[in-house]
Amino acid sequence: MAIYIWEGKDKKGEVKKGEMEIASEEALRGYLKRIKITPIKIKEKPKDILANIKFLQPKVLQADVILFARQFSTMIDAGLPIVQCLDILYNQNENSTFKKILKEIKEAVESGATLAEALKKYPDLFDNLFVNMIAAGEAGGIIDTILQRLAAYMEKAATLKAKVKGAMTYPVITLCIAIIVVAVIMVFVIPVFEKMFKEFGQALPAPTQVVIKISNFVQANIVYMIVALFLFMFAFKKFYRTTNGRAIVDNIMLKLPIFGSLIRKVAVAKFTRTMGTMLSSGVAILEALEIVAKTAGNMTVEKAIYNVRTGIAEGRPMADPLTESGVFPSMVCQMIAVGESTGALDTMLIKIADFYDQEVDQAVENLTSAIEPLMMVFMGGTIGGLVVSMYLPIFSMAGAVGG
Repeated sequence: MAIYIWEGKDKKGEVKKGEMEIASEEALRGYLKRIKITPIKIKEKPKDILANIKFLQPKVLQADVILFARQFSTMIDAGLPIVQCLDILYNQNENSTFKKILKEIKEAVESGATLAEALKKYPDLFDNLFVNMIAAGEAGGIIDTILQRLAAYMEKAATLKAKVKGAMTYPVITLCIAIIVVAVIMVFVIPVFEKMFKEFGQALPAPTQVVIKISNFVQANIVYMIVALFLFMFAFKKFYRTTNGRAIVDNIMLKLPIFGSLIRKVAVAKFTRTMGTMLSSGVAILEALEIVAKTAGNMTVEKAIYNVRTGIAEGRPMADPLTESGVFPSMVCQMIAVGESTGALDTMLIKIADFYDQEVDQAVENLTSAIEPLMMVFMGGTIGGLVVSMYLPIFSMAGAVGG
């Protein structure tokens, strides 16, 4: 089958455009006639010679998946069959990578697969949470509602991720700039001052001598220092990929003075929102906990969730193993206990998630407020200290001449 680009007029005389993969131009003309469009121009879409080179293809972003869920939900709610919805979404999509995936999903559903089974083949786009919720929606006949919940969940998750990323970006960029500036001063500026001071033949103040020695060390070993940095990063990456390494690092991350509190709040918000969304969509609690544990993002939190799952399988309420884990705040555990006792656990989890989203907002704001002056003091102290130490001999000589 080939892809054809068409242009035509509807009954009102309005120009319509589109493209469709179909067996022949005659078949396309027949299709346009059925939907009351008079074709003006039809041509076969030229083949993209780069289409098979994967890394050159556009990426499918989370925003694309959210839009897909929103549009799909609206069409299902309007009473359109799933295959027709997928066909419309395929024809409307401008991302060639996503377009190809939608075509394959549509073909799989046409061949008799369920929508969940078709989506499961693309775990990079549709994770276990997405697939299991769609399966629950198919079983309950509420796919449109499930798609709306998924879209809302992904939007909240994306917003949360962006907030944390934004909080981390400023200090990292500032620190990198400070390191680059100090390195330039050490390698290029201080040697000029050192040469000038040697010509004066005067004894140098202690701070100036220390800075010159550090500069000489950096100049002599900068290549080794850069190699050592890359080796450390590589070794850390390898260590973090091991089970023990990840467990150690993730546990330390939760205990960090400032960042640990933020990481814990993000973990609570993610856990409660994911669990609440899945339970309200009809996913079994043990299956939901399995999925949530795998997507926790922190091994300490993951272990705590698996312990909760084991406790529930043994007949215990969720709140008890959550409290024993020591990972989740007592307020969260108490609210979950109330939710379990009233039979409204899913609603309570969503309320906790909304509360912790606000907590994350406040934590990010506090983090930014705390880091900003610290980074300014660090940069000012480091660079200012270097500059002053280089000018001390000049001040000494000026004082001697004045005396």
